[in-house]
Amino acid sequence: MNSSQDTIYAQACETISDFKFDDKVAGVFNDMITRSVPGYTQIIKTLGDFADKCVTPNSRVYDLGCSLGAATLSVRRRLDGRHCHIVAVDNSQSMIERCQQNLSAYVSDTPVELICADIRDIEIKDASMVILNFTMQFLAPEDRDKLLNKIYLGLQPGGILVLSEKLTFADEPIHHLLDELHLDFKRANGYSELEISQKRSSLEHVMKPDTLAQHQQRLEAQGFSHFNQWFQCFNFASMVAIK
Repeated sequence: MNSSQDTIYAQACETISDFKFDDKVAGVFNDMITRSVPGYTQIIKTLGDFADKCVTPNSRVYDLGCSLGAATLSVRRRLDGRHCHIVAVDNSQSMIERCQQNLSAYVSDTPVELICADIRDIEIKDASMVILNFTMQFLAPEDRDKLLNKIYLGLQPGGILVLSEKLTFADEPIHHLLDELHLDFKRANGYSELEISQKRSSLEHVMKPDTLAQHQQRLEAQGFSHFNQWFQCFNFASMVAIK
C-alpha cells in the first residue's frame, strides 16, 4: 500500500483551508497517518485479530470510512472460507479508487463491495463486525448518536463495533501532557513546526474529538452493554463494544 511522502503543509500557506480527504491527501495518506497516529500499525493488525475471533460465517463486515483499505485488507486476510461479505465505504472518490487498487493486489475469496457515499446514508444489516477507524471524529457531534444507533440495530447479537478515535481529556494537565507527547511523536517522524501548525489549523473546524467517557456514554445509550478500551497511545485510542 504505497504512497508518496506527505509534504502537503511543508510550504507556508497564506490561508489554511479546512482539511479534506481530496486527491492530494489520498495520494499521501498512508505516509500521513502512519507518521501522525501513534499505534496505527498495531491497530490495523489487531482489527484482523478481532475479525478472526468475532466474525461469523455468512455475515457482513462494514468498514465505515475505509480510506485506502488498510482495515478492510487486515480483516479480509482472516476471513477466507467463512463466506462473508465486506462493505467498505468512503465519501472520497479518490480514496475509493486507490482502495480498489490496493484490494486488487491481494487474492481472496471474501468479496468487498466498495461504496463511495456518506457513511450516515449506509444501511447496516446482518453485521458481525463494524469498523469506525478514526472516522467518527469527523462527523458533526449531533450525528454520532444516529450513526451508532444504526450500527447497533444492524449488528447481530454478539457482533462487535471497533471504534478508534483521537481523544480529548477533561483533565487539562493530562490533556496538555499527552498532546505534547503526540506533537513530539510527529516531530520525531520528520514533520516540521510549520507542518504541524498548519495541519492543526486545517483540522480545527472539521475534527471534534470526544473524551473516553463521552464515547462510553454514547455507546451505552444505544444499547451496547459491553465496552472497553483495548488500546491507547498518547491521545489516540481504540475501543471495542459488543452487542
